[in-house]
Amino acid sequence: MKILTVILLIACFLITLALGAQNQELVNFDYLIAQGEFQLSTLLGIAFGSGFAIGWLICGLLYLKARFTKNRLSKKVQKQQIELDQLRAEPVKE
Repeated sequence: MKILTVILLIACFLITLALGAQNQELVNFDYLIAQGEFQLSTLLGIAFGSGFAIGWLICGLLYLKARFTKNRLSKKVQKQQIELDQLRAEPVKE
């Protein structure tokens, strides 16, 4: 599965390079505080790279959150298992 992911990422990168090589015309780009004239391939590369980085950041944060939750719940289960074992070991009081 990991190899498939790497191949997919390399394919996306190569497609981006191919699109960039074909789009060398200058375009006006208006951003929040100014405007500039950039090559279309540069804008495509920046958009792809920033989207990729933001996606990895969001997925990484969600993964860390899930992992911390899993660890906390595992500790809670272990604590409850120890308590349950202690209660089973005690004699029944009637």
